[in-house]
Amino acid sequence: MAHSVRRIFAALVLLGAAVAVLASLGAWQLRRADERRAIAVSIEAGRAQPPLVLTPETRPDALTAWRPAQATGQWLNQYSVLLDNRNQDGKPGYWLATPLLLDAASHRAVLVLRGWLPRSLSAPSSSSASPMSPAPQLPDTPAGVQSVIGELSVRVPRLFELWSLGGASQGQLPGTLPAADGRVPQVQNLELPAYAQATGLSLLPAVLMQTRGADTLVRDWPQPSVDYNQNRGYALQWFSFAAIAAVAWLVLAWRALRRRRGRQFDDSQNP
Repeated sequence: MAHSVRRIFAALVLLGAAVAVLASLGAWQLRRADERRAIAVSIEAGRAQPPLVLTPETRPDALTAWRPAQATGQWLNQYSVLLDNRNQDGKPGYWLATPLLLDAASHRAVLVLRGWLPRSLSAPSSSSASPMSPAPQLPDTPAGVQSVIGELSVRVPRLFELWSLGGASQGQLPGTLPAADGRVPQVQNLELPAYAQATGLSLLPAVLMQTRGADTLVRDWPQPSVDYNQNRGYALQWFSFAAIAAVAWLVLAWRALRRRRGRQFDDSQNP
């Protein structure tokens, strides 16, 4: 009998833990749904704003994510950087980032993500090559004053960065640009403060993701997942599992209590 009591107690503990874990997973999915809904609202609000003309005097508070924007200036091709391991439709490749000079006197510029280009068969990956390995064939950069149209981002979208056994990040940005050997750096991620220090430019605190252009670059930029209804569906599933576990706990507890009362009644009838 003692063994049976221990088994029932263990089952009740496990079912209670299952209820707590499953309910917490459902609550987590609801929080994820709220986060994705907030992102969807932010994207919609940004794209609903009037197009912003970027100038050296543009205020930081006007540089909201997803807002349409236009910049006029000259490409500084010598400061171009390739962002490695950016896939497009399952194909490996790079994002090409080049600053656009807005004002020569103040060195004021905006970093432009110009588009995606595929990795050439002869270009080694950053996992096996140095950050200054030979770059693929880049598109021609037009000379003179250019007008660039796109959407704003508060930073260069990050990619999960693999770390080498020695502790240094793969594809590290050189301390000074342009590189002494003239090669185009290949990096995993690009932070604006480090890039501004390497180039000596005064950058706007935002990135312009180009959406139009006459070259062959692909400009199908990734967008965060905003399907919050999917998370709500997952939450419903987890709460359903928690309810099933709770019902099982109640049934088991009721049966155990009924059995105990039955034994107590038998004991009272047979002193």
